[in-house]
Amino acid sequence: MGDGTLERLASWEREEFAALPTRLLPMPRMAASLGASDLWVKMDAETGFALGGNKVRKLEFELAPSRLDGVTHLLTAGGPQSNHCRVTAAAAARLGLGCTLVLSGPEPVHPTGNALLHRLFNADVVTVADRAERTPRMEAVAEALAQAGERPLVVPIGASTGLGCLGYVRAAVELVEQLDAIGPRPPRTVVFVPTSSCGTLAGLLLGMSILGRPDVALIGVSADAPADELMAATKQIARDGARLLAWEGDLFADDVAFVDTQVGDGYGVSTPASLEAIALFGQSEGLVLDPTYTAKAAAGMLEWLSGDHAKPEDRVVFLHTGGHPGLLA
Repeated sequence: MGDGTLERLASWEREEFAALPTRLLPMPRMAASLGASDLWVKMDAETGFALGGNKVRKLEFELAPSRLDGVTHLLTAGGPQSNHCRVTAAAAARLGLGCTLVLSGPEPVHPTGNALLHRLFNADVVTVADRAERTPRMEAVAEALAQAGERPLVVPIGASTGLGCLGYVRAAVELVEQLDAIGPRPPRTVVFVPTSSCGTLAGLLLGMSILGRPDVALIGVSADAPADELMAATKQIARDGARLLAWEGDLFADDVAFVDTQVGDGYGVSTPASLEAIALFGQSEGLVLDPTYTAKAAAGMLEWLSGDHAKPEDRVVFLHTGGHPGLLA
């Protein structure tokens, strides 16, 4: 870009956890079964560090070396099977820092999936009754750590901040380069994105806006919240990221849509459609989805493809954000 935005992004300090670029793969058998002509998956499940996933890209920015100057302890929060907490705990272990996770839900008798990995990475786990209690308890733990002589850094839930979203601005650049290398550009590329705390989607929105790519439409599929809340959060995080990059252009917010019909009974609770999506991805492409995010996002994509939204000339991309340890819980 002539305004230097991409140069500023490329030179931004980060901790290089991820194995990049992740692959963009065709899904021909699934496409044939669905009657789709041009179906792809962006494999951010393969970012590599601590079993991968989208959180790795965001934590590269949140845990940049200068931000950790003097820090002795990382502190964050999430659900009992939180991917974000898994990667944060692993990062603390890699960097030689202490780590405390505030998790909603009872302490498991026999931890499995991400809950097992949280403990394998030597995180201290504090449990609270529900999601509303996580932030107050996290603040209380941070104060107690500081009084004990530690220097804690609180990592916001999901690393979904203006800073964290820069990881997905970089991913947007990476994805566009891969899409353009396929061949002639179709009239529209539609990217399906698992969405909850909105940092991933916000970064992609900001990236596509900086790149000037209105031909790339983004669809966030909710894991829990209603569409209007997700839109507000996505735009706010993207604006925060734009300020960090000193980019003053217009966000392509009209090119973002949301699907909140796959939430079912709530966060982390599977639905018949999400279970069908897990089976279809596994049987047709050998891909593993997780029950909290990617399975519901895949169900949203399948619903969209079966409706009247898709056009024959569309290129469709599923952003696989990882999280497969949750399937083993």
